[in-house]
Amino acid sequence: MSSNRISVAILLIFTLLAFACSQNIYRENNKAHKKTVKEAAAIIQEIPKTKAELDYDTLSITDEWVGTTNFSIRKPNYVIIHHTAQDSLAQTISTFTLPRTQVSSHYVVGRDGEIVQMLNDYLRSWHAGKGRWGNDTDLNSASIGVELDNNGSEPFTTAQIESLLVLLKRLKWKYGIPTANFIGHSDIAPSRKVDPSIYFPWKKLAEEGYGLWYEEEVVFPVLTFQDSSSIAIENTDTIPEERIDPMLALRIIGYDVSDPKAAMRSFKLHFVQRDIESGWTETDQRILENLYKKYL
Repeated sequence: MSSNRISVAILLIFTLLAFACSQNIYRENNKAHKKTVKEAAAIIQEIPKTKAELDYDTLSITDEWVGTTNFSIRKPNYVIIHHTAQDSLAQTISTFTLPRTQVSSHYVVGRDGEIVQMLNDYLRSWHAGKGRWGNDTDLNSASIGVELDNNGSEPFTTAQIESLLVLLKRLKWKYGIPTANFIGHSDIAPSRKVDPSIYFPWKKLAEEGYGLWYEEEVVFPVLTFQDSSSIAIENTDTIPEERIDPMLALRIIGYDVSDPKAAMRSFKLHFVQRDIESGWTETDQRILENLYKKYL
């Protein structure tokens, strides 16, 4: 065999090895995942024992077992969007596959638009923590978690948002998730979380049907002059407006108002996206008063 053929063969071998390694990098993670899914499935398939079968143990409650076929599995009703607060997609995947972190998500969307799915939609991910939205205090059981590869202090990429919109379209169609139920981590955990940050394009998502947004022409009315020019009115005391207690309106939307300052801050993170640390302003109030009625 000539030296050229030997070189080509060696190169081919190394190429195949590199490809195999790239394909198997998460092999052990996937193997462990299948084992855990199998254990969870066994719990679901278990037939509860009756009092007689348990020899009338004091904790037994079932007199008789009769199985029914009228049931289904978990159906998600919310999508909660996060940013990873990490430096790369690989770092986030590592974090979500380490048992000691006790955190996960159904999807992670990379800066380049790559979508990595880490859990079946019907499984309960550990992404929402002790969040609350309205009367729901177990968002992990009712939601799909979507993480965006972003450190929290940078804009999201166009490719990333485009992929996110494709993902949200699928989830909304498949599970019938209401438009208002596309929310952020900061919305459900006002005193603890700030993701997906002020850089997240909530308005764009709302225009596509994922989440709600206020009517800008109502909140910022425009004066039109005879020469057809117009000026947006940022602040005025002459425009008649409905006044409502901000805490009541925030509760109607879904915010936990046990910490009023934190609830107001989270609302501003989502819907105002500027002057987050400043006090409650007239503009904030107008946005809230226009928006809360959409959640009734």
